[in-house]
Amino acid sequence: MSRWPFLIFLSLLAVLLTLPVVSLGASWLQWNAEVGQVMREMAQTVLPSYALTSLLLCVAVAAGVAVVGLGTACAVTLFDFPGRRVWEWALLLPLAMPAYVVAYAYTDFFQFSGPFQAWVREAFGLQGRVFPEVRNTAGAAWVFTFSLYPYVYLLARTALSERASQLMEAARLLGAPLSRRIREVALPLARPAVAAGVALALMETLADFGVASYFGIQTFTAGVYKAWLVMDNRIAAAQLATVLLVLVAGLLRLEHVAQRRMRFAVTKGGRAVGAEAQPVRLRRHRAVLAWCVCGLPVALGFVLPVVFMLRPLMGGWDELNWTPFLGWAANSLSLGAVSATLAVGIAMVLAFAVRVQTGRGWQARFSQGVAQLAALGYAVPGAVIVVGLLLPVGWLQAVAPDTSVGYWLTATVLGLVWAYLVRFVAVALQSVQSGYARIPGSLDESARMLGSTGLALAWRVHWPLLRRSTAAAGLLVFVDVMKELPATLVLRPFNTDTLAVMAYQLARDERLGEAALPALALVLVGLIPVMMLSRTLRAARS
Repeated sequence: MSRWPFLIFLSLLAVLLTLPVVSLGASWLQWNAEVGQVMREMAQTVLPSYALTSLLLCVAVAAGVAVVGLGTACAVTLFDFPGRRVWEWALLLPLAMPAYVVAYAYTDFFQFSGPFQAWVREAFGLQGRVFPEVRNTAGAAWVFTFSLYPYVYLLARTALSERASQLMEAARLLGAPLSRRIREVALPLARPAVAAGVALALMETLADFGVASYFGIQTFTAGVYKAWLVMDNRIAAAQLATVLLVLVAGLLRLEHVAQRRMRFAVTKGGRAVGAEAQPVRLRRHRAVLAWCVCGLPVALGFVLPVVFMLRPLMGGWDELNWTPFLGWAANSLSLGAVSATLAVGIAMVLAFAVRVQTGRGWQARFSQGVAQLAALGYAVPGAVIVVGLLLPVGWLQAVAPDTSVGYWLTATVLGLVWAYLVRFVAVALQSVQSGYARIPGSLDESARMLGSTGLALAWRVHWPLLRRSTAAAGLLVFVDVMKELPATLVLRPFNTDTLAVMAYQLARDERLGEAALPALALVLVGLIPVMMLSRTLRAARS
Protein backbone atom coordinates (compact mmCIF):
# COMPACT_ATOMS: atom_id res chain seq x y z
CA MET A 1 0.00 0.00 0.00
CA SER A 2 1.42 3.39 -0.98
CA ARG A 3 2.20 5.55 2.01
CA TRP A 4 1.41 8.98 0.55
CA PRO A 5 -2.27 8.38 -0.35
CA PHE A 6 -2.72 6.86 3.09
CA LEU A 7 -1.12 9.88 4.79
CA ILE A 8 -3.25 12.25 2.70
CA PHE A 9 -6.34 10.33 3.81
CA LEU A 10 -5.21 10.68 7.45
CA SER A 11 -4.80 14.42 6.90
CA LEU A 12 -8.37 14.66 5.62
CA LEU A 13 -9.58 12.79 8.69
CA ALA A 14 -7.65 15.20 10.90
CA VAL A 15 -9.37 18.16 9.23
CA LEU A 16 -12.76 16.47 9.51
CA LEU A 17 -12.41 15.81 13.23
CA THR A 18 -10.76 19.07 14.31
CA LEU A 19 -12.60 21.66 12.20
CA PRO A 20 -15.01 22.73 15.01
CA VAL A 21 -12.18 23.59 17.40
CA VAL A 22 -10.06 25.22 14.68
CA SER A 23 -12.96 27.40 13.53
CA LEU A 24 -13.59 28.57 17.09
CA GLY A 25 -9.97 29.62 17.35
CA ALA A 26 -10.23 31.37 14.00
CA SER A 27 -13.24 33.35 15.23
CA TRP A 28 -10.90 35.34 17.47
CA LEU A 29 -9.09 36.58 14.35
CA GLN A 30 -12.26 38.54 13.52
CA TRP A 31 -11.74 40.78 16.53
CA ASN A 32 -12.84 44.34 15.88
CA ALA A 33 -14.63 47.19 17.64
CA GLU A 34 -18.05 45.55 17.22
CA VAL A 35 -16.81 42.27 18.67
CA GLY A 36 -15.20 44.15 21.55
CA GLN A 37 -18.51 45.88 22.27
CA VAL A 38 -20.31 42.52 22.27
CA MET A 39 -17.78 41.07 24.70
CA ARG A 40 -18.07 44.08 27.04
CA GLU A 41 -21.86 43.79 27.03
CA MET A 42 -21.64 40.08 27.76
CA ALA A 43 -19.16 40.70 30.59
CA GLN A 44 -21.56 43.21 32.13
CA THR A 45 -24.73 41.13 31.70
CA VAL A 46 -24.68 37.37 31.18
CA LEU A 47 -21.10 36.24 31.75
CA PRO A 48 -21.11 36.69 35.56
CA SER A 49 -24.34 34.69 35.78
CA TYR A 50 -23.03 31.93 33.52
CA ALA A 51 -19.74 31.74 35.41
CA LEU A 52 -21.31 31.75 38.89
CA THR A 53 -24.00 29.20 38.04
CA SER A 54 -21.55 26.88 36.30
CA LEU A 55 -19.11 27.18 39.23
CA LEU A 56 -21.75 26.44 41.86
CA LEU A 57 -23.09 23.54 39.84
CA CYS A 58 -19.61 22.06 39.31
CA VAL A 59 -18.69 22.37 43.00
CA ALA A 60 -21.91 20.68 44.09
CA VAL A 61 -21.63 17.91 41.50
CA ALA A 62 -17.94 17.32 42.29
CA ALA A 63 -18.68 16.92 45.99
CA GLY A 64 -21.71 14.73 45.32
CA VAL A 65 -20.16 12.30 42.87
CA ALA A 66 -16.98 12.04 44.96
CA VAL A 67 -18.89 11.10 48.12
CA VAL A 68 -21.39 8.76 46.46
CA GLY A 69 -18.92 7.16 44.04
CA LEU A 70 -16.18 6.61 46.60
CA GLY A 71 -18.60 5.44 49.27
CA THR A 72 -20.16 2.81 47.05
CA ALA A 73 -16.76 1.70 45.70
CA CYS A 74 -15.46 1.22 49.25
CA ALA A 75 -18.59 -0.70 50.23
CA VAL A 76 -18.35 -3.33 47.48
CA THR A 77 -14.53 -3.54 47.45
CA LEU A 78 -13.36 -3.39 51.05
CA PHE A 79 -16.27 -5.23 52.66
CA ASP A 80 -18.13 -8.48 52.12
CA PHE A 81 -21.84 -8.73 52.87
CA PRO A 82 -24.85 -10.63 51.50
CA GLY A 83 -25.75 -9.37 48.02
CA ARG A 84 -22.43 -7.63 47.38
CA ARG A 85 -22.04 -9.18 43.91
CA VAL A 86 -25.49 -7.93 42.93
CA TRP A 87 -24.64 -4.38 43.99
CA GLU A 88 -21.37 -4.49 42.04
CA TRP A 89 -23.29 -4.39 38.74
CA ALA A 90 -26.47 -2.70 39.99
CA LEU A 91 -24.47 0.42 40.89
CA LEU A 92 -23.78 0.84 37.16
CA LEU A 93 -27.47 1.14 36.23
CA PRO A 94 -27.63 4.98 36.41
CA LEU A 95 -25.26 5.03 33.43
CA ALA A 96 -28.24 3.92 31.35
CA MET A 97 -30.24 7.01 32.36
CA PRO A 98 -29.64 10.20 30.37
CA ALA A 99 -29.50 13.06 32.86
CA TYR A 100 -32.31 14.93 31.14
CA VAL A 101 -34.60 11.91 31.54
CA VAL A 102 -33.90 11.88 35.28
CA ALA A 103 -34.72 15.59 35.34
CA TYR A 104 -38.07 15.01 33.62
CA ALA A 105 -38.95 12.20 36.00
CA TYR A 106 -38.29 14.12 39.21
CA THR A 107 -39.98 17.26 37.92
CA ASP A 108 -43.13 15.37 36.95
CA PHE A 109 -43.41 13.68 40.33
CA PHE A 110 -42.40 16.48 42.71
CA GLN A 111 -43.67 19.65 41.00
CA PHE A 112 -46.57 21.60 42.51
CA SER A 113 -49.15 19.83 40.34
CA GLY A 114 -47.42 16.46 40.61
CA PRO A 115 -48.76 13.41 42.45
CA PHE A 116 -46.53 13.75 45.51
CA GLN A 117 -47.54 17.27 46.50
CA ALA A 118 -51.17 16.62 45.54
CA TRP A 119 -51.24 13.57 47.84
CA VAL A 120 -49.62 15.47 50.73
CA ARG A 121 -52.05 18.38 50.43
CA GLU A 122 -55.02 16.03 50.33
CA ALA A 123 -53.80 13.77 53.14
CA PHE A 124 -52.89 16.56 55.57
CA GLY A 125 -55.26 19.29 54.47
CA LEU A 126 -52.45 21.63 53.46
CA GLN A 127 -52.43 24.39 50.90
CA GLY A 128 -49.64 25.81 48.80
CA ARG A 129 -46.26 24.26 48.06
CA VAL A 130 -45.18 21.41 50.34
CA PHE A 131 -41.94 20.47 48.55
CA PRO A 132 -39.08 22.71 47.38
CA GLU A 133 -38.90 23.73 43.75
CA VAL A 134 -37.05 21.14 41.69
CA ARG A 135 -36.06 23.30 38.75
CA ASN A 136 -33.05 25.16 40.13
CA THR A 137 -29.31 24.75 40.50
CA ALA A 138 -29.68 22.50 43.54
CA GLY A 139 -32.08 20.24 41.65
CA ALA A 140 -29.68 20.06 38.70
CA ALA A 141 -26.82 19.15 41.06
CA TRP A 142 -28.99 16.37 42.51
CA VAL A 143 -29.75 15.02 39.04
CA PHE A 144 -26.13 15.10 37.90
CA THR A 145 -24.84 13.56 41.13
CA PHE A 146 -26.98 10.44 40.90
CA SER A 147 -26.62 10.19 37.12
CA LEU A 148 -22.83 10.57 36.97
CA TYR A 149 -21.48 9.02 40.18
CA PRO A 150 -20.72 5.72 38.31
CA TYR A 151 -17.70 7.47 36.72
CA VAL A 152 -16.12 7.79 40.17
CA TYR A 153 -17.45 4.41 41.30
CA LEU A 154 -15.87 2.54 38.39
CA LEU A 155 -12.42 4.13 38.65
CA ALA A 156 -12.30 4.02 42.45
CA ARG A 157 -13.46 0.41 42.49
CA THR A 158 -10.68 -0.55 40.06
CA ALA A 159 -8.04 1.26 42.11
CA LEU A 160 -9.19 -0.25 45.41
CA SER A 161 -9.59 -3.79 44.10
CA GLU A 162 -5.97 -3.96 42.99
CA ARG A 163 -4.19 -3.58 46.32
CA ALA A 164 -6.46 -2.19 49.02
CA SER A 165 -7.36 -5.54 50.61
CA GLN A 166 -3.72 -6.62 50.97
CA LEU A 167 -2.54 -3.30 52.36
CA MET A 168 -5.47 -3.00 54.76
CA GLU A 169 -4.73 -6.51 56.03
CA ALA A 170 -1.10 -5.52 56.59
CA ALA A 171 -2.28 -2.43 58.49
CA ARG A 172 -4.59 -4.59 60.62
CA LEU A 173 -1.71 -6.88 61.56
CA LEU A 174 0.17 -3.77 62.69
CA GLY A 175 -2.71 -2.90 65.02
CA ALA A 176 -4.54 -0.18 63.05
CA PRO A 177 -8.33 -0.06 63.67
CA LEU A 178 -10.75 -0.26 60.74
CA SER A 179 -11.46 3.49 60.63
CA ARG A 180 -7.74 4.28 60.45
CA ARG A 181 -7.14 1.62 57.78
CA ILE A 182 -9.82 3.18 55.60
CA ARG A 183 -8.64 6.74 56.25
CA GLU A 184 -4.89 6.21 55.84
CA VAL A 185 -4.69 3.25 53.43
CA ALA A 186 -7.80 2.93 51.24
CA LEU A 187 -8.60 6.60 50.65
CA PRO A 188 -5.07 7.62 49.56
CA LEU A 189 -5.07 4.70 47.11
CA ALA A 190 -8.35 5.87 45.62
CA ARG A 191 -7.57 9.61 45.51
CA PRO A 192 -6.23 9.72 41.91
CA ALA A 193 -9.14 7.58 40.70
CA VAL A 194 -11.63 9.87 42.43
CA ALA A 195 -10.00 12.93 40.84
CA ALA A 196 -10.19 11.34 37.38
CA GLY A 197 -13.83 10.30 37.88
CA VAL A 198 -14.81 13.75 39.15
CA ALA A 199 -13.15 15.37 36.12
CA LEU A 200 -15.14 13.12 33.77
CA ALA A 201 -18.38 13.90 35.62
CA LEU A 202 -17.71 17.63 35.45
CA MET A 203 -17.03 17.43 31.71
CA GLU A 204 -20.44 15.82 31.26
CA THR A 205 -22.00 18.49 33.51
CA LEU A 206 -20.51 21.38 31.56
CA ALA A 207 -21.47 19.77 28.25
CA ASP A 208 -25.09 19.19 29.28
CA PHE A 209 -27.87 21.09 27.60
CA GLY A 210 -31.05 19.14 28.37
CA VAL A 211 -31.04 19.57 32.16
CA ALA A 212 -29.83 23.18 32.09
CA SER A 213 -32.42 24.20 29.51
CA TYR A 214 -35.30 22.31 31.12
CA PHE A 215 -34.50 23.65 34.59
CA GLY A 216 -33.89 27.16 33.26
CA ILE A 217 -30.43 27.56 34.81
CA GLN A 218 -27.86 29.82 33.16
CA THR A 219 -24.85 27.64 32.33
CA PHE A 220 -22.32 28.23 29.56
CA THR A 221 -23.90 25.54 27.37
CA ALA A 222 -27.37 27.05 27.67
CA GLY A 223 -25.81 30.45 26.98
CA VAL A 224 -24.22 29.24 23.76
CA TYR A 225 -27.57 28.10 22.40
CA LYS A 226 -29.32 31.26 23.56
CA ALA A 227 -26.69 33.46 21.88
CA TRP A 228 -26.92 31.51 18.63
CA LEU A 229 -30.63 30.72 18.33
CA VAL A 230 -32.33 33.49 20.34
CA MET A 231 -29.97 36.48 20.03
CA ASP A 232 -28.79 35.40 16.54
CA ASN A 233 -25.26 36.50 17.48
CA ARG A 234 -22.62 34.17 16.06
CA ILE A 235 -19.71 36.07 17.63
CA ALA A 236 -21.21 35.87 21.12
CA ALA A 237 -21.92 32.17 20.68
CA ALA A 238 -18.36 31.57 19.47
CA GLN A 239 -16.82 33.41 22.43
CA LEU A 240 -18.98 31.53 24.94
CA ALA A 241 -18.18 28.25 23.22
CA THR A 242 -14.48 29.08 23.46
CA VAL A 243 -14.75 29.74 27.19
CA LEU A 244 -16.59 26.45 27.61
CA LEU A 245 -13.94 24.64 25.57
CA VAL A 246 -11.15 26.08 27.75
CA LEU A 247 -12.93 24.90 30.90
CA VAL A 248 -13.37 21.41 29.48
CA ALA A 249 -9.72 21.34 28.35
CA GLY A 250 -8.68 22.13 31.92
CA LEU A 251 -10.79 19.27 33.25
CA LEU A 252 -9.39 16.95 30.57
CA ARG A 253 -5.87 17.86 31.68
CA LEU A 254 -6.83 17.11 35.29
CA GLU A 255 -8.22 13.74 34.24
CA HIS A 256 -5.03 12.84 32.36
CA VAL A 257 -2.84 13.78 35.33
CA ALA A 258 -5.00 11.72 37.66
CA GLN A 259 -4.94 8.75 35.27
CA ARG A 260 -1.14 8.79 35.24
CA ARG A 261 -1.10 8.64 39.02
CA MET A 262 -3.34 5.56 39.01
CA ARG A 263 -0.52 3.21 37.99
CA PHE A 264 -0.30 1.02 41.04
CA ALA A 265 1.70 -2.17 41.15
CA VAL A 266 -0.76 -4.98 40.47
CA THR A 267 -0.48 -8.31 42.20
CA LYS A 268 -1.39 -11.70 40.77
CA GLY A 269 -4.35 -11.23 38.48
CA GLY A 270 -4.91 -7.69 39.85
CA ARG A 271 -6.85 -9.04 42.86
CA ALA A 272 -6.28 -10.16 46.37
CA VAL A 273 -4.57 -13.52 46.77
CA GLY A 274 -5.07 -15.75 49.75
CA ALA A 275 -7.55 -15.83 52.57
CA GLU A 276 -5.59 -13.24 54.57
CA ALA A 277 -6.41 -10.52 52.00
CA GLN A 278 -10.17 -11.01 51.82
CA PRO A 279 -12.55 -8.06 52.34
CA VAL A 280 -13.86 -7.41 55.85
CA ARG A 281 -16.97 -9.46 56.58
CA LEU A 282 -20.01 -7.42 57.65
CA ARG A 283 -22.95 -8.81 59.60
CA ARG A 284 -26.26 -7.61 61.02
CA HIS A 285 -26.61 -3.85 61.29
CA ARG A 286 -23.33 -3.20 59.46
CA ALA A 287 -24.53 -5.29 56.51
CA VAL A 288 -27.80 -3.33 56.54
CA LEU A 289 -25.80 -0.09 56.47
CA ALA A 290 -23.82 -1.37 53.47
CA TRP A 291 -27.10 -2.19 51.71
CA CYS A 292 -28.29 1.37 52.35
CA VAL A 293 -25.04 2.86 51.03
CA CYS A 294 -25.35 0.85 47.81
CA GLY A 295 -29.12 0.88 47.44
CA LEU A 296 -29.77 4.60 47.86
CA PRO A 297 -27.81 5.75 44.76
CA VAL A 298 -29.35 3.00 42.63
CA ALA A 299 -32.84 3.93 43.82
CA LEU A 300 -32.35 7.67 43.29
CA GLY A 301 -30.46 7.40 40.02
CA PHE A 302 -32.35 4.60 38.28
CA VAL A 303 -35.25 2.86 40.02
CA LEU A 304 -37.28 5.92 41.09
CA PRO A 305 -36.86 7.79 37.76
CA VAL A 306 -38.04 4.70 35.88
CA VAL A 307 -41.03 4.31 38.21
CA PHE A 308 -41.84 8.02 37.96
CA MET A 309 -41.80 7.82 34.14
CA LEU A 310 -43.83 4.62 34.05
CA ARG A 311 -46.67 6.21 36.04
CA PRO A 312 -47.74 8.76 33.37
CA LEU A 313 -46.97 6.25 30.63
CA MET A 314 -49.31 3.64 32.09
CA GLY A 315 -51.93 6.28 32.85
CA GLY A 316 -52.15 7.37 29.23
CA TRP A 317 -51.37 4.04 27.59
CA ASP A 318 -54.68 3.85 25.71
CA GLU A 319 -54.14 7.32 24.22
CA LEU A 320 -50.63 6.75 22.93
CA ASN A 321 -50.06 7.42 19.25
CA TRP A 322 -47.54 4.84 18.12
CA THR A 323 -47.13 6.12 14.55
CA PRO A 324 -44.98 9.19 15.37
CA PHE A 325 -43.06 7.20 17.99
CA LEU A 326 -42.10 4.61 15.39
CA GLY A 327 -40.94 7.42 13.10
CA TRP A 328 -38.75 8.93 15.86
CA ALA A 329 -37.36 5.49 16.65
CA ALA A 330 -36.62 4.83 12.97
CA ASN A 331 -34.77 8.15 12.66
CA SER A 332 -32.75 7.43 15.81
CA LEU A 333 -31.92 3.90 14.69
CA SER A 334 -30.86 4.94 11.20
CA LEU A 335 -28.71 7.84 12.44
CA GLY A 336 -27.16 5.60 15.06
CA ALA A 337 -26.41 2.82 12.57
CA VAL A 338 -24.88 5.13 9.94
CA SER A 339 -22.81 7.05 12.49
CA ALA A 340 -21.62 3.90 14.24
CA THR A 341 -20.54 2.32 10.96
CA LEU A 342 -18.59 5.39 9.88
CA ALA A 343 -17.08 5.93 13.33
CA VAL A 344 -15.87 2.34 13.54
CA GLY A 345 -14.42 2.57 10.04
CA ILE A 346 -12.51 5.76 10.88
CA ALA A 347 -11.35 4.28 14.18
CA MET A 348 -10.01 1.17 12.46
CA VAL A 349 -8.10 3.29 9.92
CA LEU A 350 -6.56 5.41 12.68
CA ALA A 351 -5.71 2.43 14.88
CA PHE A 352 -4.20 0.58 11.91
CA ALA A 353 -2.11 3.63 11.00
CA VAL A 354 -0.71 3.82 14.52
CA ARG A 355 -0.07 0.08 14.44
CA VAL A 356 1.88 -0.07 11.18
CA GLN A 357 3.64 3.32 11.33
CA THR A 358 6.13 2.17 13.93
CA GLY A 359 9.43 3.79 14.76
CA ARG A 360 10.37 7.39 15.46
CA GLY A 361 9.97 8.88 12.01
CA TRP A 362 7.70 11.79 11.19
CA GLN A 363 5.11 9.44 9.67
CA ALA A 364 4.73 7.57 12.94
CA ARG A 365 4.45 10.81 14.89
CA PHE A 366 1.92 12.15 12.39
CA SER A 367 -0.27 9.04 12.68
CA GLN A 368 -0.12 9.15 16.47
CA GLY A 369 -0.94 12.85 16.46
CA VAL A 370 -4.04 12.34 14.31
CA ALA A 371 -5.20 9.52 16.59
CA GLN A 372 -4.69 11.71 19.67
CA LEU A 373 -6.65 14.56 18.09
CA ALA A 374 -9.49 12.16 17.32
CA ALA A 375 -9.40 10.84 20.89
CA LEU A 376 -10.04 14.35 22.24
CA GLY A 377 -13.37 14.65 20.42
CA TYR A 378 -15.43 13.04 23.17
CA ALA A 379 -14.40 15.82 25.55
CA VAL A 380 -15.73 18.52 23.19
CA PRO A 381 -19.29 19.51 24.23
CA GLY A 382 -22.04 19.23 21.66
CA ALA A 383 -22.66 22.98 21.85
CA VAL A 384 -19.05 23.66 20.87
CA ILE A 385 -19.27 21.24 17.94
CA VAL A 386 -22.44 22.90 16.65
CA VAL A 387 -20.96 26.40 16.75
CA GLY A 388 -17.67 25.16 15.32
CA LEU A 389 -19.41 23.56 12.34
CA LEU A 390 -21.80 26.41 11.59
CA LEU A 391 -19.27 29.24 11.87
CA PRO A 392 -17.40 28.28 8.66
CA VAL A 393 -20.74 27.93 6.89
CA GLY A 394 -21.59 31.52 7.79
CA TRP A 395 -18.20 32.76 6.65
CA LEU A 396 -18.46 30.87 3.37
CA GLN A 397 -21.95 32.13 2.66
CA ALA A 398 -20.84 35.70 3.33
CA VAL A 399 -18.08 35.32 0.72
CA ALA A 400 -20.05 33.18 -1.77
CA PRO A 401 -23.81 33.66 -1.22
CA ASP A 402 -24.73 31.17 -3.93
CA THR A 403 -22.90 28.26 -2.34
CA SER A 404 -24.94 25.24 -1.28
CA VAL A 405 -22.71 24.18 1.64
CA GLY A 406 -25.20 25.54 4.16
CA TYR A 407 -27.96 23.47 2.61
CA TRP A 408 -25.99 20.24 2.79
CA LEU A 409 -25.01 20.81 6.45
CA THR A 410 -28.35 21.98 7.80
CA ALA A 411 -31.03 20.56 5.46
CA THR A 412 -29.62 17.03 5.25
CA VAL A 413 -28.21 14.57 7.76
CA LEU A 414 -24.66 15.30 6.57
CA GLY A 415 -24.00 17.98 9.18
CA LEU A 416 -25.57 15.88 11.92
CA VAL A 417 -23.50 12.81 11.09
CA TRP A 418 -20.39 14.99 10.90
CA ALA A 419 -21.07 16.28 14.40
CA TYR A 420 -21.59 12.73 15.66
CA LEU A 421 -18.27 11.64 14.17
CA VAL A 422 -16.40 14.53 15.79
CA ARG A 423 -17.96 13.64 19.12
CA PHE A 424 -17.93 9.84 19.11
CA VAL A 425 -15.03 8.61 16.98
CA ALA A 426 -13.06 8.73 20.24
CA VAL A 427 -15.38 6.11 21.75
CA ALA A 428 -14.84 3.72 18.85
CA LEU A 429 -11.11 4.43 18.73
CA GLN A 430 -10.64 3.52 22.39
CA SER A 431 -12.36 0.19 21.92
CA VAL A 432 -10.49 -0.68 18.71
CA GLN A 433 -7.13 0.27 20.21
CA SER A 434 -7.84 -1.91 23.23
CA GLY A 435 -8.43 -4.76 20.78
CA TYR A 436 -5.15 -4.03 19.00
CA ALA A 437 -3.35 -4.07 22.36
CA ARG A 438 -4.25 -7.77 22.70
CA ILE A 439 -2.73 -8.66 19.31
CA PRO A 440 1.00 -9.40 19.70
CA GLY A 441 3.35 -7.66 17.29
CA SER A 442 4.89 -11.00 16.36
CA LEU A 443 1.78 -11.80 14.32
CA ASP A 444 2.43 -8.78 12.11
CA GLU A 445 6.02 -9.82 11.57
CA SER A 446 4.99 -13.35 10.68
CA ALA A 447 2.36 -12.06 8.24
CA ARG A 448 4.89 -9.78 6.53
CA MET A 449 7.30 -12.69 6.13
CA LEU A 450 4.49 -14.57 4.39
CA GLY A 451 3.81 -11.66 2.05
CA SER A 452 0.80 -9.99 3.74
CA THR A 453 1.30 -6.23 4.01
CA GLY A 454 -0.89 -3.14 3.97
CA LEU A 455 -4.60 -3.86 3.48
CA ALA A 456 -3.95 -7.59 3.22
CA LEU A 457 -2.44 -7.50 6.71
CA ALA A 458 -5.45 -5.61 8.07
CA TRP A 459 -7.99 -7.91 6.39
CA ARG A 460 -6.39 -11.32 6.86
CA VAL A 461 -4.72 -10.92 10.27
CA HIS A 462 -6.15 -7.98 12.21
CA TRP A 463 -9.84 -8.08 11.27
CA PRO A 464 -10.59 -11.64 12.49
CA LEU A 465 -9.02 -10.74 15.84
CA LEU A 466 -10.78 -7.38 16.10
CA ARG A 467 -14.35 -8.45 15.42
CA ARG A 468 -15.45 -8.39 19.04
CA SER A 469 -13.74 -5.06 19.71
CA THR A 470 -15.26 -3.45 16.63
CA ALA A 471 -18.70 -4.83 17.49
CA ALA A 472 -18.41 -3.34 20.98
CA ALA A 473 -17.19 -0.04 19.50
CA GLY A 474 -20.11 0.14 17.09
CA LEU A 475 -22.62 -0.63 19.81
CA LEU A 476 -21.22 2.03 22.14
CA VAL A 477 -21.29 4.69 19.42
CA PHE A 478 -24.80 3.61 18.41
CA VAL A 479 -26.10 4.07 21.97
CA ASP A 480 -24.33 7.42 22.41
CA VAL A 481 -25.84 8.72 19.17
CA MET A 482 -29.30 7.58 20.25
CA LYS A 483 -29.02 9.60 23.49
CA GLU A 484 -27.23 12.67 22.06
CA LEU A 485 -29.33 15.85 22.37
CA PRO A 486 -27.51 19.20 21.84
CA ALA A 487 -26.12 18.72 18.33
CA THR A 488 -29.21 16.81 17.19
CA LEU A 489 -31.52 19.57 18.39
CA VAL A 490 -29.84 22.21 16.20
CA LEU A 491 -28.51 20.31 13.18
CA ARG A 492 -31.32 17.87 12.47
CA PRO A 493 -33.15 18.40 9.16
CA PHE A 494 -36.87 19.01 9.02
CA ASN A 495 -38.99 15.94 9.77
CA THR A 496 -35.99 14.12 11.27
CA ASP A 497 -36.94 14.20 14.94
CA THR A 498 -35.27 11.60 17.15
CA LEU A 499 -36.26 10.01 20.45
CA ALA A 500 -33.93 12.33 22.39
CA VAL A 501 -35.22 15.48 20.68
CA MET A 502 -38.89 14.57 21.13
CA ALA A 503 -38.40 13.58 24.78
CA TYR A 504 -36.88 17.03 25.36
CA GLN A 505 -39.51 18.97 23.39
CA LEU A 506 -42.48 17.14 24.90
CA ALA A 507 -41.10 17.60 28.42
CA ARG A 508 -40.42 21.29 27.74
CA ASP A 509 -44.05 21.68 26.67
CA GLU A 510 -45.13 20.04 29.97
CA ARG A 511 -46.41 16.96 28.12
CA LEU A 512 -44.50 14.62 30.39
CA GLY A 513 -46.92 11.75 29.87
CA GLU A 514 -46.12 11.75 26.16
CA ALA A 515 -42.41 12.31 26.85
CA ALA A 516 -42.28 9.16 28.98
CA LEU A 517 -42.36 6.76 26.01
CA PRO A 518 -39.31 8.10 24.09
CA ALA A 519 -37.49 8.72 27.37
CA LEU A 520 -37.95 5.13 28.56
CA ALA A 521 -36.99 3.85 25.12
CA LEU A 522 -33.66 5.69 25.52
CA VAL A 523 -33.22 4.13 28.97
CA LEU A 524 -33.83 0.68 27.51
CA VAL A 525 -31.19 1.29 24.83
CA GLY A 526 -28.80 2.64 27.45
CA LEU A 527 -28.96 -0.62 29.37
CA ILE A 528 -27.04 -2.39 26.58
CA PRO A 529 -23.59 -0.88 27.29
CA VAL A 530 -24.22 -1.17 31.03
CA MET A 531 -24.76 -4.92 30.65
CA MET A 532 -21.64 -5.14 28.48
CA LEU A 533 -19.59 -3.27 31.07
CA SER A 534 -20.92 -5.40 33.90
CA ARG A 535 -20.06 -8.57 32.00
CA THR A 536 -16.55 -7.28 31.30
CA LEU A 537 -15.98 -6.49 34.96
CA ARG A 538 -17.17 -9.94 36.02
CA ALA A 539 -14.83 -11.55 33.47
CA ALA A 540 -11.90 -9.48 34.76
CA ARG A 541 -12.70 -10.47 38.33
CA SER A 542 -12.82 -14.21 37.58
